[in-house]
Amino acid sequence: MRMLIIIMTVITGNILSAQDKTETKEIHEHANTGNGVALSNFPLHKDDYRTDVQMIMNEAIEKYGEEEWRLVVLTSELHGHLGIYAIIGAKMGLFAREVLGAGHDELFISSLAGSKPPVSCLNDGLQVSTGATLGHGLISVNNPDTPIPAAEFTYHGKTLKIFLKDSFRQEVESAIREAISISGGINEQYWQKVREIGISIWLNYDRREIFE
Repeated sequence: MRMLIIIMTVITGNILSAQDKTETKEIHEHANTGNGVALSNFPLHKDDYRTDVQMIMNEAIEKYGEEEWRLVVLTSELHGHLGIYAIIGAKMGLFAREVLGAGHDELFISSLAGSKPPVSCLNDGLQVSTGATLGHGLISVNNPDTPIPAAEFTYHGKTLKIFLKDSFRQEVESAIREAISISGGINEQYWQKVREIGISIWLNYDRREIFE
């Protein structure tokens, strides 16, 4: 009798294990379909956006596609403001997926942006645009002596390092210094200036041209 119970327990455990794996696979596949989790449709009407974002909406979508638009919007909502490096991170993550032919939740990322703003804001954009989130255990953040807007993306055993070209990095750093100088510090005026720079980067930085 005891042997029968043990055998039945093992069989039942194997069945449950197989069911768990199947359900996990189905959940993962559903998560990669591109369907909204909470939204049935992503807002693409101008009235859903603030005035300065409305002004660039049509041109940005025409230049870079609806997917980048959606990812930058989601990144900005997560990040809490139109962060310069957060927007660049969203563009970088999408670019990496395109180059490697990877879907959502399929990349492992090793970020070189550190954990100190403003450069570390890149990490928020990377997570949103790739699905390689801390919660999924698909991203690690290195803290080099000099953080840079760069990351290594691994897919099917192949690793690709992508970083913001020096000319664009210098342009961003100069814009941030100017914003601080004009505002006299990190204050409301500074954040408004950052928003303006973010809008400009969103519209004018082509992900196919700004990265190496």
